[in-house]
Amino acid sequence: MFESLTASLQKVFSRWGRDRQLTPANIRSGLEEIRNALLEADVHFQVTRELVEEVTRRAVGSTALESVRPADQVIKIFSDVLTESMKGEAPRLTALDGKPAVVMMVGLQGSGKTTTSAKLALRCQRSGRRPLLVAADVRRPAAIEQLRVLGQKLSIEVHSEPDVAPQEICAGAVERARRSGHDVVILDTAGRLHIDEPLMEELEVIAERVRPDVTYLVCDAMAGQDAYTSAREFHGRLRLDALILTKLDGDTRGGSAISVRRVTGKPVAFLGTGERLEDLDEFHAERMASRILGMGDVVTLVEKAQQAFEEKEAEEAAQKLLRAEFNFQDFLQQMRALRRMGPLSGLLKLLPGGLGQAFEQAGSHEDELGRVEAAVLSMTEEERLEPDRIDASRKRRIAKGSGNDLSAVNQLLRQFEQMRQMMKQLGGSGMLGGLGRMMGGGLGGLSGSQDPGRVSTADLASLQRRNAPAAAIDRDALRRERKRQKEARRKNRRRR
Repeated sequence: MFESLTASLQKVFSRWGRDRQLTPANIRSGLEEIRNALLEADVHFQVTRELVEEVTRRAVGSTALESVRPADQVIKIFSDVLTESMKGEAPRLTALDGKPAVVMMVGLQGSGKTTTSAKLALRCQRSGRRPLLVAADVRRPAAIEQLRVLGQKLSIEVHSEPDVAPQEICAGAVERARRSGHDVVILDTAGRLHIDEPLMEELEVIAERVRPDVTYLVCDAMAGQDAYTSAREFHGRLRLDALILTKLDGDTRGGSAISVRRVTGKPVAFLGTGERLEDLDEFHAERMASRILGMGDVVTLVEKAQQAFEEKEAEEAAQKLLRAEFNFQDFLQQMRALRRMGPLSGLLKLLPGGLGQAFEQAGSHEDELGRVEAAVLSMTEEERLEPDRIDASRKRRIAKGSGNDLSAVNQLLRQFEQMRQMMKQLGGSGMLGGLGRMMGGGLGGLSGSQDPGRVSTADLASLQRRNAPAAAIDRDALRRERKRQKEARRKNRRRR
């Protein structure tokens, strides 16, 4: 998501960073490159022009602060403008109080309405509500069966009626929900390969018949300029409340995420970030701008970790690490919890400052995790609990059983032991005194939270600020840290 746009922006920011002083001339030169980058990322030309004009107005007329590099100040301005362009308050599913609340999904065929309907139903279910999915797409082959399969997977009821008009299906579903105690009804309506009059008339009839509380327009982020066009057409005919952008995991441009908000004036509510039914994230303009500018999204990463890791297990793992009692059984549990957070490639993109890209280049891939897991699973329970028992013959058996080379198994054992020893030394010196609190309850030790099982809003805001542009970095602290590291390296050389 946004790889090409992020790379182009980073080039401009890097060049600005080399300029000792920014002038109207080099600001405009850099913004011209940003304009081209936005257009190449499929941001609509009109939206691009508005963004660049606003950044130019603020940057050229701004007064530079003595403690902040001019380049950093322009980057901050661009971040603010980008955030403001995408910001908006979307209706919250948990706040809908209809009896039942009716959610209508509209969009073109292939945009992901059916899968997104199931993802929304899962979110409702996890928040304590009782959703009912409605198969109102009677035109696309297998659409009804697809929704039934998804509903069965989630243990969520699906309402369908053969040979009945879509508006009657939706009205019947709402009546069924009233009788059976479902408090949310999600209507999966039909789409087309393009906007046409019969499609819009059908959707207007359904909306008139059931009076939905919320109407979501589902847009394919990979559709580029077509997403802009379809959003404009739907906005002109229906009362839209919010947008859902899908397939952001497969798009390297992602410009539609910026365009559709501007053309409809409606906020983006959710992002589809993967094929799993859990891969539906709430949209936050600040976090999206941070990702586009290559500064990652630490807050979303923390939230995913909180959902995947059980508080008690994380606390026990932290304590074992500090006592050097962490074994391969614990390691296997943590690895599986990590996979519950989603694909590794997606998680790495949330890391700031190019860290994710660095890890990918270093070989942190899904297949590598698979090889490590295979090696651990090839160990006996005794070996996982007591790694010190693994001798040469056991190593050969583990390598053969997992399809790995003997050298790979040796490397795994060596790195595991190094990690245990390092954690024991750091834990004993008190340097990691807060690690248990940080791991227990999903980083609950940040900012001195009173409850180690929860992360406060202030904690998350603090994390986001750490992920801010270079203007927010304490450069004096950075210089002191570099000096300290340099002195430590000098002492190590003397000891040798």
